[in-house]
Amino acid sequence: MLAQPAADLDAALEDLRSDASLEWKLDGARIQVHKSEDEVRVFSRNLRDVTAAVPEVVAAVQGLPVRETIIDGEVIALRPDGAPHPFQVTMQRFGRKLDVARMRAQIPLTPFFFDCLSCDGESLLDRSQESRIARLNVVAPSLIVPMLVRPSRERAQQFLDETLRRGHEGVMVKALSAGYAAGRRGQQWLKVKIARTLDLVVLAAEWGHGRRTGWLSNLHLGARDPEHGGFVMLGKTFKGLTDEMLAWQTDRLRALEIGRDRHTVFVRPELVAEIAFNEVQESPQYPGGLALRFARVKGYRQDKSPADADTIDAVRDIYLRSVAGGEQ
Repeated sequence: MLAQPAADLDAALEDLRSDASLEWKLDGARIQVHKSEDEVRVFSRNLRDVTAAVPEVVAAVQGLPVRETIIDGEVIALRPDGAPHPFQVTMQRFGRKLDVARMRAQIPLTPFFFDCLSCDGESLLDRSQESRIARLNVVAPSLIVPMLVRPSRERAQQFLDETLRRGHEGVMVKALSAGYAAGRRGQQWLKVKIARTLDLVVLAAEWGHGRRTGWLSNLHLGARDPEHGGFVMLGKTFKGLTDEMLAWQTDRLRALEIGRDRHTVFVRPELVAEIAFNEVQESPQYPGGLALRFARVKGYRQDKSPADADTIDAVRDIYLRSVAGGEQ
């Protein structure tokens, strides 16, 4: 079962009429764990068997006070102080097939479970979220993701603030009356993520495909380099663009064109866009060695010139603070 994004916490609670539970939104790897007696199998979101890669998950579930169960959750790499490592670190460990014992010592994984789909032969898929949470509290009381049930608006905001303070990316808001079904199921599970933003310069744009044919869509984004001059590319994005924005930027970027190839129009670096993102991560693909994860366009800053754009030093600082555990 997958979640839909919500604009903010108030909107999510309004959609569910406050009859909801809140959980930490973890930036880890989704897992589903099947236990039958002492045998435990762990599967990824796309049904890949990852049991051999996560022995600490296997050990934790083997100790649960239940004969058979299927539980749904997330696994994440945490620092000694409990703050999350960057997503790349979790995936470096989660996708490991060789030398698992050494990597386990260096990057231990912690499972957090948020749903119980089956228990001792009884399917819970058609039971309510509230009922499944109650069963999970019996099945895996020490492994449950921190959550609140039917909080007040004030308490919900405090929970979100505390979640962000601990370094997590937001909260899940779930309808307590909802059953469980694979795939995207409307407004039953909502995710509220608080993103950072940077003001970056558009360096080029690629022609769109499908319904975006004829529009310049995929933007090449750069941070200002005050030391060497020019701009350092941090990645591309076509997300967040409305039809109105696509039409406007196509006209504007064609007016700024300095060259093109079959797929891309290169432009004078004059247009500043406000870009939301979840994380800065290492990337050998780009000259600065960094890229923005889940970058999307919030809007254009026509009040700003390229000289007002954020610098590559600011981006590096965000990355270094996240690696050191200081990013909030």
